[in-house]
Amino acid sequence: MLQDFLGLEGVPVGRRHLSTRMRTMGIEALYRRPNTRRPPPGHPVFPYRLRGLEISRANQVWAMDITTIPMRKGFAYRAAVRDWATRRVLFWRRSNTMTTDFCIEAVEEAVHRQGKPGIFNTDQGSPFTSEEFVGLIQGHGLPVSRDGKGRWVDNVWVERLWKSVKYEEVSLHAYESVAHARQGLHRYFQFYNERRPHSSLDGKTPDSVYFDLLPIQQAA
Repeated sequence: MLQDFLGLEGVPVGRRHLSTRMRTMGIEALYRRPNTRRPPPGHPVFPYRLRGLEISRANQVWAMDITTIPMRKGFAYRAAVRDWATRRVLFWRRSNTMTTDFCIEAVEEAVHRQGKPGIFNTDQGSPFTSEEFVGLIQGHGLPVSRDGKGRWVDNVWVERLWKSVKYEEVSLHAYESVAHARQGLHRYFQFYNERRPHSSLDGKTPDSVYFDLLPIQQAA
C-alpha cells in the first residue's frame, strides 16, 4: 500500500528498497502480532486439571485470560479473573502493555475480595508462565492448571466472556481514549454480573448464582 501511495505521488520505489528504508528508520506497521503471548523457552509446565472434573461450586475453579481492546488510536490489554461455575467476573485490570504486573494485581485483588479458589486455570501465555506469576499462585497454595497448547476450548468460558464483551460493548463504541474505554468496560462488567441473564445458568445472572452457591461451599 505504501509503495502504491508513493507511486501515485510521483515517487517510484521498489518494495524491497522501501522495506529496507523502513527498517532503517524504525518504521513498522501497527497490527496485532501473532504469538504475542508465546511462553519463553523452558517455562514451567503444568497439567490441565479440569478435564473430567465436575465444576459446580463457587470458587471451585477460577480462570484467567487476557484480550486486546481496540480504541480509535491503538489498543489496550484487559485481564479478567472469572469464576468457572457461575461465570461471574471477579476482578479485571487494564494495561497498555502485555506485562505480568497487571495480571498479578488482578489476582491479588480477587483473592482479597473473594478468598481463594480450589484450582487456578490459565492458558500458556507469557504473563502466566512468568516466574513472578507462577510464584504468586503457588504462594497462595493453589494448584495451577494450564490449557493445552493451542486448545482454546480448555478455557472456553473465559473465551466466551471476551466474545460477549466485544459483541455487546466494544463493537458498539469507538473508544476515544483509555479513560473512555475504562468507563465503558467498568459499566459493562457491572451489567454482565448483575443484570445479564445466561442460558447456561437457566436464565439467572452470574451474581445471583455465585452468591447463592457461596453458603453451600462454606458449609461444605
